[in-house]
Amino acid sequence: MATKKVAANTASVTAAKMTKTQIVKALAEKLEIDGKQVQAFFDGLLELATEQTRETGEFTIPGIGKLVKAERKERMGRNPATGQEMKIAAKTTVKFRVAKSAQDAVAPPKGQ
Repeated sequence: MATKKVAANTASVTAAKMTKTQIVKALAEKLEIDGKQVQAFFDGLLELATEQTRETGEFTIPGIGKLVKAERKERMGRNPATGQEMKIAAKTTVKFRVAKSAQDAVAPPKGQ
């Protein structure tokens, strides 16, 4: 009976979203390189993406999508607890736009 639980837990882990550690391990196995190299790649990619988005306003990862810096204007909002109107200050945010090729691979357009 314990074997069935282990098998069920394994199936649920693969169906759930992957953690960073799981992604690093999977890529290391697939590319046959050390996990530290994959981790270093991700750290470098994060640093580069942050730097470029801050400086130029966008960073593209071909085939996946791009990070885009966006400015939100000041606006009026409502406190959900009290219902009182309040000003929401202007701020800079970062949005991620999925590439068309990635979108079509994950959720193909209807009719295909």
